Amino acid sequence: MEGVRTDSGSPSRATPVRALVVDDSRFMRELIGDMLSEAGIDVVATATDGREGVAAVREHEPDVVTMDLEMPNMDGIEAVERIMRERPTPILMLSAYTEGNAAVTLDALERGAVDFFAKPGGEVSMGISRHREQLVDTVYSVAEADVSELDAGGDVEPAPGSGVDVAALPTTTVVIASSTGGPGAVEQVLAGLPGDADLRVLVVQHMPESFTERFAARLDGATELDVREAGDGDRIGRGEAVVAHGGAHLVVSNYRAGRLRVKHQTDGPDDIVPAADVTMESAADTVTDTLVGVVLTGMGGDGAAGVEAIAGAGGRVVAQDEDTSAIYGMPKRAAETGCVDAIRPLSEVAAAVVEVASE
Repeated sequence: MEGVRTDSGSPSRATPVRALVVDDSRFMRELIGDMLSEAGIDVVATATDGREGVAAVREHEPDVVTMDLEMPNMDGIEAVERIMRERPTPILMLSAYTEGNAAVTLDALERGAVDFFAKPGGEVSMGISRHREQLVDTVYSVAEADVSELDAGGDVEPAPGSGVDVAALPTTTVVIASSTGGPGAVEQVLAGLPGDADLRVLVVQHMPESFTERFAARLDGATELDVREAGDGDRIGRGEAVVAHGGAHLVVSNYRAGRLRVKHQTDGPDDIVPAADVTMESAADTVTDTLVGVVLTGMGGDGAAGVEAIAGAGGRVVAQDEDTSAIYGMPKRAAETGCVDAIRPLSEVAAAVVEVASE
């Protein structure tokens, strides 16, 4: 039926998605509301600032909220905190392409927002209308998120707690794939990985290029690993992690003596950039030591072909479970390949990585 989709684009709901649009610009409220309405989404209310948005969530109980960042009276960050505390609801942040907004957007995700959509052309612009289909698809995907049982922000099961001698772990490369709901999940997994183990980590998070550098910096401050955004031609060694640059696919081009060399690649799938499948497949082709693939929360099927390649090369695979995934799309598709060795709650994924690497 019109206005009802799943991650595969097929109908699933008995009723249309109900949305609340929060933005201090009347122009943007009307533009976003019209785009969603034309796609069959029921815009049940609009709000001019975070305070009105919180009240509208209480009154209308929408399935999804689109939330601006910069607003008078109450900004998007505080509104997210209030909504997630009072009536947890899937929230999509709308953010301009700026370094400052990237930092604030990541703060919103940390506080419970499910995903974000970068506004082309700035805070108030017609540019977003050129990305109508992408915005509508993102709203649908966020509306499907289960924010009532998420494990994000919970205690991390430390990897050494698995009983494995971390110092005895083999030289291991870990490739992590994530999308919707992923930033917080990635942070929790990396925080659980021991910094003194012989690990090097590649993170492929579906995220625009203006956000990945800031995301890497945030991860660097939250984990024992040395984390940075991947550069073209970078080498990654023991205790290091890189986040794929948002504007290109990340390819493992060489592996020697426990050190990876990566490069940026612009050819390949253009519907998802960066794509985890590209990174995982190149790692499976190149890495000769222990290789572990990890698939976390996200919409769609990116990572499924990649875990098949990793398993085919003798590697191991860990996937996040359904209960702790904001969107059980990518982990489900990975599990359906039959190549997943361990399915764990988010808080236990890091420990599972250490376990499968030691086997």
